[in-house]
Amino acid sequence: MEDRSAPRIVDLSHTITEGMVTYKGLPGPHICDFLSREQSAANYDGGETFQIGRIDMVANTGTYVDVPSHRYADGKDLSEVEVEVFAHLPAIVVRQRWETNLAVDVVAFEGLDVRGCAVLVATGWDRHWDSDAYYNDHSFLTPAAAELLVARGAALVGIDSHNIDDTRVRTRPVHTILLGAGIPICEHMTGLDALPDGGFRFSAAPPKVKGMGTFPVRAYAVLG
Repeated sequence: MEDRSAPRIVDLSHTITEGMVTYKGLPGPHICDFLSREQSAANYDGGETFQIGRIDMVANTGTYVDVPSHRYADGKDLSEVEVEVFAHLPAIVVRQRWETNLAVDVVAFEGLDVRGCAVLVATGWDRHWDSDAYYNDHSFLTPAAAELLVARGAALVGIDSHNIDDTRVRTRPVHTILLGAGIPICEHMTGLDALPDGGFRFSAAPPKVKGMGTFPVRAYAVLG
């Protein structure tokens, strides 16, 4: 019998697949065997086989987090940001459908206590994932909204869109503001519509890599 009192986990990440395009102009991942099961058979007795996989990809692949060194040469990299910054954070969902307005401005955050929280912006743009529509004219945060989230002490900001900044222009002020304040960004999220407005925990921890400021994550929420 199902234990209805047990916490429920909601996956908020896109699946990384061979050749997928996350950001136009960046190469898709190549996924292959480093050691195939057939190759490994000669190394073991009793019919045992093993597979060692290999993936070649840019850091901006799938659902990923940015930390300060993504934007700032002297900012903390993945190995320097404490795991507590990404894990088991109290979280809230801010909802503004892309059909209403692509720009998510300060009005969307009015009356919300975001201090110490992961703030996840649900726009519904993830419905366009894996289509040409995904990469253009997408939902984004305004610089004023980013300034507000910094002032109110948000711990992490995520969005289910192609970029947290407006990519129709050649500046990235939201990255500059949030990462300048030490607030990680989680982009290309999915499934935020399955979450309540609050009362849950969020995690999106990347590996502890020296010298990198971005990496894919398995983002998820724990409800209950």
